Amino acid sequence: MDSLSYKTASLNKATVEKNWVVVDAEGKVLGRLASEVAKVIRGKYKPGYTPNVDCGDNVIVINTDKVKLTGKKWTDKVYISHTGYPGGQKSQTPKEVMTRKSSTILVERAVRGMLPKNRLGRAIYKNLYVYEGSEHPHEAQQPKAINI
Repeated sequence: MDSLSYKTASLNKATVEKNWVVVDAEGKVLGRLASEVAKVIRGKYKPGYTPNVDCGDNVIVINTDKVKLTGKKWTDKVYISHTGYPGGQKSQTPKEVMTRKSSTILVERAVRGMLPKNRLGRAIYKNLYVYEGSEHPHEAQQPKAINI
């Protein structure tokens, strides 16, 4: 056989087709939701997936205030951060994060932890839009609702 009848499609920034997707987080378990959202943002479900290109979709996550955690994770799970100064280590439980800040932080941190730790991961993370209520300002993009 002299020629190949097939080729591996390798996408680049110009040939990628990006869509907008809405995910409803109401009643969903945080980790399972985050792993599916990370796959959609990364583009792993697309047939032309290329690991070194941002070929995923823009994802809008709504109703993050109604997300679930299983077991005793509301009180036993700990988020640790450091200010960079001596003695600057801070820790919070998900319950404290929900009361002090916003529930969007829980989803954002879960999804961010499942993305690559490099400049591509930082670029892909900008395609995530998280909102507490059921309203979002992206109606002009006509996002498709997907069920996770």
